[in-house]
Amino acid sequence: MNDEYKPSVRLVSYLPEAPKIIAVASKLTISHKPVDTIKQRITEEEVKKWIRELILHGHGSPLEHSIYIFEITCSRVTSHQIVRHRIASYTQLSQRYSDKYLRQMISAIIGSMSQAAYHGRSREKFHQYSIALRDFMDSTNDWNELLDIVSKAFIIPPTIISRQDMGFLKKLLNAVSTYYELLAQGVSYEDARYVLPQSIKTRIIMTMNAREVIESFLPLRMCSRAQWEIRYIAWSMWRVLNMVHPEIFVYAGPRCVYYDQRARKELCPLKKYLSNECVPSIERCPEKVKREQINKCIIYGSRDPWSL
Repeated sequence: MNDEYKPSVRLVSYLPEAPKIIAVASKLTISHKPVDTIKQRITEEEVKKWIRELILHGHGSPLEHSIYIFEITCSRVTSHQIVRHRIASYTQLSQRYSDKYLRQMISAIIGSMSQAAYHGRSREKFHQYSIALRDFMDSTNDWNELLDIVSKAFIIPPTIISRQDMGFLKKLLNAVSTYYELLAQGVSYEDARYVLPQSIKTRIIMTMNAREVIESFLPLRMCSRAQWEIRYIAWSMWRVLNMVHPEIFVYAGPRCVYYDQRARKELCPLKKYLSNECVPSIERCPEKVKREQINKCIIYGSRDPWSL
């Protein structure tokens, strides 16, 4: 069984010198020296110190001198949540062309039924696709085979995986069969897509600066109360960002951590909350979870929702 039923996150591009630029911008606010001079003289340890001070005191504007571009594959349920974040830029796969994922699924079905692969966008081909989907639904009783096929076009909820709910997966296939039958009847792509489930995969390019990531996106979406798919994406983003710029993102985390960092005298890395080495100083988190339960809540939120 593969992991195609999960969303995925890939860091496409970023500004390698972002930590130094952010630190230089911070120091510039109290120095009369030119940017080039500050940049030339600032040490790695000073870079880390200036960034820590920014985060500790909530002086976020220098963090905006950075850029992180992600490619995210997720359901349309979650892409609609992602684009609510204002200080970001987005480019998304048009749903009229989500047919790519559906056709990958069709090709896999045809291969599993030992038929010759066929391609095309004629009404006759669309009718053949619809029939192939219905034949596959009627013939398969293998959960793993069904999951592998459906995951090529859809994000599958953890509860469906844990229950091995074949009925749910077949309803997705039934909707796609209806979609292709509508196309076979001459209905346009833009109208036929109305019958497709929201769990269909989409691909979105998202560009954010470090301030938006640290102050808005991660605090809200890494929280254990966040919806499971966008929470998985947020934690995946945090892990990727810590690989390239730990000096910026090591202290980032869900809202409880975000608020706790500002109540502390010294910052505490998120990893220490996860290992219970860091005890929260706030009485309750914004979601009203008591101090003694906050670490447990963070640990729960960090886990893969498909393993819970």
